[in-house]
Amino acid sequence: MISEEHKKHLQEELASKLQSLVRLIVFTQEYECPYCAQTRRLVEELASLSDQIRVEVYDFVADTVKARAYGVDKVPAVAVVSEKDFGVRFYGLPYGYEFATFLEGIIAVSRGRTDISESVRERLKEIKEPVHIQVFVTLTCPYCPSIASLAYKFAVESDMIRADVIDVSEFPHLGHKYAVMGVPKTVINEKVEFVGAFPEDTFLEHVLLAARRPEYVL
Repeated sequence: MISEEHKKHLQEELASKLQSLVRLIVFTQEYECPYCAQTRRLVEELASLSDQIRVEVYDFVADTVKARAYGVDKVPAVAVVSEKDFGVRFYGLPYGYEFATFLEGIIAVSRGRTDISESVRERLKEIKEPVHIQVFVTLTCPYCPSIASLAYKFAVESDMIRADVIDVSEFPHLGHKYAVMGVPKTVINEKVEFVGAFPEDTFLEHVLLAARRPEYVL
């Protein structure tokens, strides 16, 4: 699924940017999951390009305890974990424009630190309540990776944040539930939502709003 030319470039990038071992924990199932096999294949191809990436594969049905431990409730899913679980998840096939998002998530988890501004990093420390960010994307959306990557960066920088990037075309029931009419659409803690890509300081304001206790949310 990765061209030979692209593999060479990826090998060089992974060698220069990965700092610690990353585990790509894939949840799949044999039936009624058309993209599970492709997701597993893509992840295994990517892992073959670096000795800093390991792959673990679990069956969503047979390994329900493991899925529950990682907060995985649908497949295909990939949890990106290092010695620490930052709450970085991808649901669907991380391909097309979202391959770059997936790769950035792996690098961020490996390094345990991102390139967000110091002012945003400091303000993230204000968050004292759990925050769940869901970014709905499609693989053909050129605007989706920026906001999806930002969600991953916030999750790496804050122990209170977990971030799911979800290919809405693979989970139409979620598209219906969250009225996803355009992408990227971000839903935070089920109460703050917006469509479009924003700079990190604007995104931070939405996250901080969602992190407030319900009685204080406008």
